[in-house]
Amino acid sequence: MATKWIMNQELPKIQTSDQPRSRFLLLDSRIVESTRNAVLRVGSIKKHASNPLFVEDRPWEQRFDNFYGNVFFDAEADLYKCWYSPFIVDHSARGKSLKQRRRQPYTGHKNREMGICYATSKDGLCWTKPVLGLVEYDNSRKNNIVWRGPHGAGVFRDERENDRARRYKMIFKGLAVSFSADGLTWSRALAVDGVNVAGDTHNNALWTPTLNRYVAYTRTWVRNGRLIEGSETKTNHSWARQVTRIESSDFVHWSPAEVVIEGTSWERQPYAMPVFHHGGVYLGLLAVHDQISDRAWTELAWSPDSTVWHRIAPGTALIPCSSTELAYDYGCVYACASPVFLDNEIRLFYGGSDWLHFGWRNGCLALATLRPDGFAGLEQERTHEPAKIQTAPLPYRGEDLRISADIAQGGSVECRLLDMAGDLIASGELRRTSTDALVLLGRKSWPKQVRIGFALTSAKLYSFVLEHRTA
Repeated sequence: MATKWIMNQELPKIQTSDQPRSRFLLLDSRIVESTRNAVLRVGSIKKHASNPLFVEDRPWEQRFDNFYGNVFFDAEADLYKCWYSPFIVDHSARGKSLKQRRRQPYTGHKNREMGICYATSKDGLCWTKPVLGLVEYDNSRKNNIVWRGPHGAGVFRDERENDRARRYKMIFKGLAVSFSADGLTWSRALAVDGVNVAGDTHNNALWTPTLNRYVAYTRTWVRNGRLIEGSETKTNHSWARQVTRIESSDFVHWSPAEVVIEGTSWERQPYAMPVFHHGGVYLGLLAVHDQISDRAWTELAWSPDSTVWHRIAPGTALIPCSSTELAYDYGCVYACASPVFLDNEIRLFYGGSDWLHFGWRNGCLALATLRPDGFAGLEQERTHEPAKIQTAPLPYRGEDLRISADIAQGGSVECRLLDMAGDLIASGELRRTSTDALVLLGRKSWPKQVRIGFALTSAKLYSFVLEHRTA
């Protein structure tokens, strides 16, 4: 006889990690075998009330431009750390009215120069720009500049690196790479040979646990079907941006670039894409530039292997621009690398700007948040009938089943554990918004391979976890 539980109360939160075959995101089409009346939609972000978190308030912060931020929480130091790349030599939009911005076209400074700056925070909201004394600017070293010159630097801390001198890694336009023990003092730039890309964007790299290799994402251009390196003038419909991928075993020698994302049209082009691993998949925060409106927002993409990418609802923003002119993120939204995962929320830091991409704009660091696992979820397409979802066959070792879902009043998520013949083994039901809520107690005597069926009523399902119970 099948067993059934109804869970209406949230159980104590469990500590989860990306262990193999434990957490499954419902945006992963490999997991979802069939659906009926179910549609996948991106999650709902909340822009933080403290935005903007910091702005261009130093003499060397002439133009944040796309910000190109890299944020992570250093548990050892109990500190949020941010590397960002403003133009430190450029024309500033400070004090310009909307009328002035519209009348006077923006042109970059003839000696335009980008730099890498550094900021820290105890809570991710109140930020400090420490005086580092590393780099001279305007005859003074009293600034937070880490390095003058690199463009579009992607910085990350490599937790698996045994050589402390290479714990922090950087990749930037050129392409070139560098290493650091503390993220502040960097080695001489090493040119990357044999990679024919422009790299004139936010270059990002990560260690891929499924490949045991470093993978980086950058940008190239295509013109009439021919790749170009960014030196040609791009003034008509014959050229377009592309996201490209390279990989390496040592972060020095890299594979030739391969294009992994192209625009859906000339009017909307991919700009940059920070990538991270979560829930057994790779997720990309894809910046999309609209050539007509000259605005940019962030969308969501996912990949099973870091190479083949699927965009979720192209044209629908995960982090949208504000609809109010001159609001801190009206013009552009460029996601930082990478999200910070807390028990009760996911923090998506981003660079915002108050006017158009090619216009006079002031920039900032801003924050958007998602509920846990809330990148995208399945919900009813038609409200008068439940959404039905069935997973592909899953190896089963008697684990408990937990789910994360948003559930409206009167709604529910019904879960059914099925054997390979489609017969019901056990079922459970959840009737309130929850994260990793227990809906079904497992038994080792049950079949070694199962499917899970879900029925959603006034609910959005994001993920499920198969968890071994501990004594």
